[in-house]
Amino acid sequence: MDLDEKFMRDALMEAEAALADGEVPVGAVIVSKGRVIAKGHNMTDRLHDPTAHAEMIAITAATEATGSRYLDECTLYVTLEPCPMCAAALNWAQAARIVYGASDPKRGYSLFSPSLLHPRTEVTAGVLAEECSSLVTDYFKSKRKS
Repeated sequence: MDLDEKFMRDALMEAEAALADGEVPVGAVIVSKGRVIAKGHNMTDRLHDPTAHAEMIAITAATEATGSRYLDECTLYVTLEPCPMCAAALNWAQAARIVYGASDPKRGYSLFSPSLLHPRTEVTAGVLAEECSSLVTDYFKSKRKS
């Protein structure tokens, strides 16, 4: 298993934690120098905060861990393509790299041009995409049934 898959599995565990809390199952981890320094999952319902996305929770934890507002030596792994709000926050944090699983054709940052990301941020899409996508898809299917 390559490192991107390994760390995306960590993000998937965070997404499972969100699901267990009744949240939209999106999870994120931030890695620096080969180790996870921050984790997060959606907490918008729990915190009554529309900005409490997995990425935002992880960014806050990572900046605390590094003692810097910049994540220019860090990689964010997230199960769903970041939304515009999260992409803008990652721009301000100057994240070195973003790796995401499932694309978000309705609300993803890639719908916007020019890019909302920092020009030096590298992006890798589609890592464990099927697993990441089915978590979100199954969540919304079950919501529609109830």
